Amino acid sequence: MVNTTYQVQGMTCGHCVSAVSAEVGAIPGVRDVQVDLAAGWVTVSSDQPLDPAVVRAAVDEAGYDLVDA
Repeated sequence: MVNTTYQVQGMTCGHCVSAVSAEVGAIPGVRDVQVDLAAGWVTVSSDQPLDPAVVRAAVDEAGYDLVDA
């Protein structure tokens, strides 16, 4: 299991958390998504390391921005 934390900009409420969790959670291989709304962090547990472009596309689809590391 691989845990990766990403910073996501623009989340302000529970709906934001749900939208990001649903989109990122739909990526093949993702087992769990935990969102820290106050800090803007999204921690993803997956079977294998994820392609950052795929994560960025999922966050974009949810309507938010992945902050570059």
